[in-house]
Amino acid sequence: MIQTIRIEAATRENAGKGAARATRRQGFVPGVVYGAKREAQLIQLDPRVIMKEMHKGGWQSHIYEVAVEGGTTEQALMKEVQFHPVTDRPVHIDFQRLAPGARVKIRVPVHFLNEATAPGIKAGGTLNVVRREIEVMAEPENVPAHFEIDLGAANIGDSLRWSAVLDQFGTKAVITRDFVVATIAAPVVEEVVAPVVAAAPAAKGKGKAAPAKAAPAAAAPAKKK
Repeated sequence: MIQTIRIEAATRENAGKGAARATRRQGFVPGVVYGAKREAQLIQLDPRVIMKEMHKGGWQSHIYEVAVEGGTTEQALMKEVQFHPVTDRPVHIDFQRLAPGARVKIRVPVHFLNEATAPGIKAGGTLNVVRREIEVMAEPENVPAHFEIDLGAANIGDSLRWSAVLDQFGTKAVITRDFVVATIAAPVVEEVVAPVVAAAPAAKGKGKAAPAKAAPAAAAPAKKK
């Protein structure tokens, strides 16, 4: 199952744009924890904590344990991070609180097994990944760290679908049809075109080459007087 990531936060007293700007001037990022039919909690975080999660990637697939200084610990999803349009620094962050027993919408990464030994890959095909993550509804305590699809028998032209996931861990895909996750594409064959040699221009007239002019005759030797 997925590992819960603990991050530290502190409470902030006031809401509104002015209060948020004041929080940023102090070197923190304002945020909020909302959901589960409870009152929203205003928090502030060290921007380095947020950037660390951004650089790791997959933050939308993680469950966070938001430990508020001097208060409670909330299980939540990181739903949205807003960035400054010029500096790219985080300026606000939203966490969605997880309610006990409720399912959450979350993205789970896909891992592919036996890619090196897949018949289609060995024959020159290419693994074309359509979805590197699959969005599912899952119970917070049963969110898988990743899904797995075995390519051990995949040939050129095969499509690997949601039904090919080895263990779905009781999750339900947001897309209701049996959608494509990856395909084995045929190798690309480049056509070699021979260069075209331009024909020599035809002579004027009826299309026949003009006869070559005869070389001038040598001058007769002068007679002696």
